[in-house]
Amino acid sequence: MSVTQLSTAPGASIGEPLLSIRGLRVGFRRGGAQFEAVRGIDLDVARGEVVGIVGESGSGKSVGMLAALGLASSNAIVTGSVRFKGEELVGKPAREMRTIRGARIAMIFQDPLSSLNPVMTVGAQIAEAIRLHQRLTRKQAMARAVELLSLVAIPQPERRVHQYPHEFSGGMRQRAVIAMAVANDPDLLIADEPTTALDVTVQAQILSVLRSLQERLGLGLILITHDLGVVAGHADRVAVVYSGRVVEQATVTRLFADPRHPYTRGLIASIPNLEDSRERLFSIDGAPPALGRLPGGCAFHPRCVHAEARCRTDDPPLLDIGDRLSACHFATTLPPFHGLAATEIGSVAS
Repeated sequence: MSVTQLSTAPGASIGEPLLSIRGLRVGFRRGGAQFEAVRGIDLDVARGEVVGIVGESGSGKSVGMLAALGLASSNAIVTGSVRFKGEELVGKPAREMRTIRGARIAMIFQDPLSSLNPVMTVGAQIAEAIRLHQRLTRKQAMARAVELLSLVAIPQPERRVHQYPHEFSGGMRQRAVIAMAVANDPDLLIADEPTTALDVTVQAQILSVLRSLQERLGLGLILITHDLGVVAGHADRVAVVYSGRVVEQATVTRLFADPRHPYTRGLIASIPNLEDSRERLFSIDGAPPALGRLPGGCAFHPRCVHAEARCRTDDPPLLDIGDRLSACHFATTLPPFHGLAATEIGSVAS
């Protein structure tokens, strides 16, 4: 079956996806050899849909999305297809990509402090982002910056617009970066670990702002994270990435209730049980393979308790198995697993 059969989430618009990624690969040359950090990602995002991309650090989540936007490092080799509203982005000249980024697609990076210029006021930076894509005067752009700061719930926006990044708290800086990202009414927003280094209360506020903007503006949203609680509480659909590939993709409810890939099962089993503090925490044995040292067959097989001989030689493709996509030889025959019901997902998200 085709991988596109699960491209549209329940309730999303039918038709061509807003973003369609097929066979995306990202390699890097080092010492005459080439190492692949992303090994063939397939992913669709519909307008108005929130898609979570989850996986361990180094799994290729961020590298893949950066490459999709033409932001990979200069020594990267990017192949495959990334179509945005039917338009191919891979191979597009840098000048043309700059007209798309910030206007039609925007990205929120992990560290808001490094995303902001320390010697420019926050308002001036937002106004600059607006004037790059819209014909507005400085006064009009600054007025719009005030509106945007208010939109992301920054108090006293008329005063804050004249302050510098160091005068903002971490949470406020992240809100300012979000305001800049949505300044030109993009169709797609990519948030890369948007709550990193923020305390729990501020994390919840930032995620609430993102979800509110997504619903109000009707844009597609990709949440890149290693936190299952984030995807449980805010995503419609989840793509689980391991060693540069999507290994499972399903709606949030289906993924948490009955994961059909051993890696996804390991991630869910590792969620602490808040009702029984005496229970021993589960962990997946071993570590993800390093670049250039991928095992033969399925990349997860050295850590998999269900691995058999064919797993060591045959890399399973990502296939539609009825209610999800899974890249496991035994996706339909794995033993029963105690997943999480919808009510339990809420506790994970909190």
